[in-house]
Amino acid sequence: MVLYRRNFLPGGTYFFTVTLVDRRSSVLFENVDALRNAFRTARRERPFELDAIVILPDHLHAVMTFPPHDADFAGRWRRIKGHFSSALLRDGVEITRHSNGELALWQRRYWEHTIRDGGDFARHIDYAHFNPVKHGYVRRVCDWPHSSFHLYVRNGMLPEDWAGENGESRDGFGERAEEGRLEG
Repeated sequence: MVLYRRNFLPGGTYFFTVTLVDRRSSVLFENVDALRNAFRTARRERPFELDAIVILPDHLHAVMTFPPHDADFAGRWRRIKGHFSSALLRDGVEITRHSNGELALWQRRYWEHTIRDGGDFARHIDYAHFNPVKHGYVRRVCDWPHSSFHLYVRNGMLPEDWAGENGESRDGFGERAEEGRLEG
C-alpha cells in the first residue's frame, strides 16, 4: 500500500480535483445551485477564498486559499460534500449507498496540489478553466456556464476569447511536460 502524505501549509493556496464515485453521473451539473449553496455555507462556517472553480458533470476543479494559521482543507471538503449530499437527499435525488450505509456519491479521496508560486497558480487556474474544452463539452472556454472564467472576464483579467477555439491560441493549460499531466 502506498503511503500518501498531504502537505498542510497554513494560509496556503491549493488546487483540488474532487470527483463523484460514478464518473458517468451528471449530478454536479444538474444540481449546480445546490453545489454553489454548499460552497457558500461551508465558507461561512470555515472561511476560505475560492480563487477559481469549474464544475463539470462528474467532477470539479477548484483553487482555494486558506486563512493564515489554517490548513484544514479536509474539513472544508467534508463540509462542502456533506452540505451538497444533504441538499440532494432533501430534494429527493436518489443516492446509492455503500454496503456500510454511507452515501456513495463522492469519491473518498481527492487530488490536491500545493500551489508553489504565481506561475503555478496561473497554470492551475488555466487548467481548471480549460477543462470543459479538454473533455469535449464545449469548443470555447467562454461557452461553459459553470466556471469562474466568466468572473475573470468581468474583472478584466482574461479576454472572453481566451484560448480560442478548442485551445488553438494556448498550449498546455497547466500541464507541464516535465512533471507529467494534471489529471482531469
